[in-house]
Amino acid sequence: MTVNAIEAAKESDHRFLEGYTATLPPEQEGVLEDLIGSWTRLMRPDVEKPDELLRLARSSTVALLVVGDPMQATTHVDLLLRAKDAGLDTEMIPGISATTMAITMSGLQSYRFGRQVTLPFPYGDYLPVSPLRYILDNRSRNLHTLVLLDLDPTGLGVESPVHMSPAEAGGILLKMVEKYEIEGGSKEDLVEGILDWPVIVLSDLGMVDCRVCSTNLRNVSDVKGGRIHCLILPSSMDDLEQSSFDGMYIGD
Repeated sequence: MTVNAIEAAKESDHRFLEGYTATLPPEQEGVLEDLIGSWTRLMRPDVEKPDELLRLARSSTVALLVVGDPMQATTHVDLLLRAKDAGLDTEMIPGISATTMAITMSGLQSYRFGRQVTLPFPYGDYLPVSPLRYILDNRSRNLHTLVLLDLDPTGLGVESPVHMSPAEAGGILLKMVEKYEIEGGSKEDLVEGILDWPVIVLSDLGMVDCRVCSTNLRNVSDVKGGRIHCLILPSSMDDLEQSSFDGMYIGD
């Protein structure tokens, strides 16, 4: 947290920690309370239908704490607009986002990234292939892809988050490829040798035990440990990027 964010939270009458778009490690939750005071966790329904938040804000100062950069989620943009429409004074304090940290720590050039995607858990028989389409579109333009991993197997944002592992992410990507082909996607659209696609796994960004390693889709399940992860799928790399990738490589 920035100094401004800490001071604003300490001075608030009510503090809520949003708990479904991103999470703090359990041991850090106590540290947060020591730093800013007591807080209450809010899940998706209470943020998307913020009647209670807005009611409190009419007569007191309310802080909604978000892990990372608050405006990365459309839910938070919507909340800000609702508060403004209600005539409430608002202040948004930017945080440090995993999306920028991931690019910085990957060793890849920031200007060579295309659209980022979120890889969702399958919900029953529902498995969208749109993330794969965006990845393929980036690769067709020789752009890298940052892949954020889902935290919610239910899709409801109510239960405690479950962090998708690199192994699960690799399996879901391969299932998307199968479905993409069944639905008529041209095999020529897929880069040949998908199992050999390079992958950078970034774990626990911003924490003291942060780890960055590189492998390929075939071996991504060998990446163990860590709590919360994201992936980068590089397109072709220049010499400097390739050297950074090789320096982090694990696997065969």
